[in-house]
Amino acid sequence: MNFSGLFMPTSQVKQGALMWKVATHPAALPRRCGGNFHGASLIFKIDEGGNTMAKQKIRIRLKAYEHRILDQSADKIVETAKRTGATISGPIPLPTERTIYTVLSSPHKFKKAREQFEMRTHKRLIDIVNPTPKTVDSLMKLDLPSGVDIEIKL
Repeated sequence: MNFSGLFMPTSQVKQGALMWKVATHPAALPRRCGGNFHGASLIFKIDEGGNTMAKQKIRIRLKAYEHRILDQSADKIVETAKRTGATISGPIPLPTERTIYTVLSSPHKFKKAREQFEMRTHKRLIDIVNPTPKTVDSLMKLDLPSGVDIEIKL
């Protein structure tokens, strides 16, 4: 199978191995690759012997209204993943989303008198590259506060 137009080199790794990233557009992949790759990007490692093996990546996105709880949760996830031997990238702080609500302070008149309330949603991103089965099991058993929303993409 000829993959000449599908791969682009991403970086040079020690010991002469190359990392390759598959094009993410589904039309660019041949039918024989199998699977549906909408929006996904697979990373392949080609070692000196010419053997290819796909690397897995888990992307964890955390959201919370309080940044202290969010940072504590991110630290727990990073500590758990490092303890099980996975490679970590993050936590990366993403832009804070601000939602502002304006209400009248008086119920009947005085339209110019208003109050503004804001709600801030803090976000963090953690990438776990090369997770082990032990990493996945320990992340599933991890107890995090109820104020933290977690999105996990494989």
